[in-house]
Amino acid sequence: MSAEVNIAENVKRVRGVIAEAAAKTGRAPGDVTLVAASKTKPAAMIKEAIAAAVDAVGENRVQELLEKKAQGAYDGAPLHFIGHIQSNKAGRIVGTCGLIESVGSTAVMELIGKRAVSIGTVQNILIEVNIGTERQKSGVLPEMTEEILAAASQTGGINVLGLMAVPPLNDEIERTRHYFDAMFHLFIDMSAKKYDNVSMRFLSMGMSDSYAEAILAGANMVRVGSAIFGAR
Repeated sequence: MSAEVNIAENVKRVRGVIAEAAAKTGRAPGDVTLVAASKTKPAAMIKEAIAAAVDAVGENRVQELLEKKAQGAYDGAPLHFIGHIQSNKAGRIVGTCGLIESVGSTAVMELIGKRAVSIGTVQNILIEVNIGTERQKSGVLPEMTEEILAAASQTGGINVLGLMAVPPLNDEIERTRHYFDAMFHLFIDMSAKKYDNVSMRFLSMGMSDSYAEAILAGANMVRVGSAIFGAR
């Protein structure tokens, strides 16, 4: 166990919050996937989280992911990529991650599909939506979501399994809830569309300071870092 952070106890606490929020929406705790966001955290701490039965581990940086994977950091849990994807590094995570959550453009999606086809695999992805329409953030604009899903239906080597979002940082939980609600409505709208290579299974949103609210709004995948591993 880490000398500073009791990861097992933190995971247990987070699971309790998830269970309570899920129950309020008529769902079981197991209906919500807990992704341990492990940016900057060493392999030993990640292994503790996996031992505490998180559902998956999520990394933000390609080089860090590859280095820690070589150390066996993710053995025993699915690996997600949850950070910004640079076009020149997109191919390096294809076939390495069970799910790439942060595909924010048609160009990156096509690069991932091309790489997947070249190595004989199919890569599961989520489409990242820039729900706050922030200039400095990646992700498709909400009104362009249908367009990228249509493009996905024509792209080999990928399966789109849902949507992901990182709402604007805001101290007012009511404002954050507004973005979560908007994402849920978009998710429902897109779920009604029928495209090849697309199945709306996951809505990934909510982090350490907001995952309960995200679940109440309809998220079924949350990315929790500091509430598990402690502050960066």
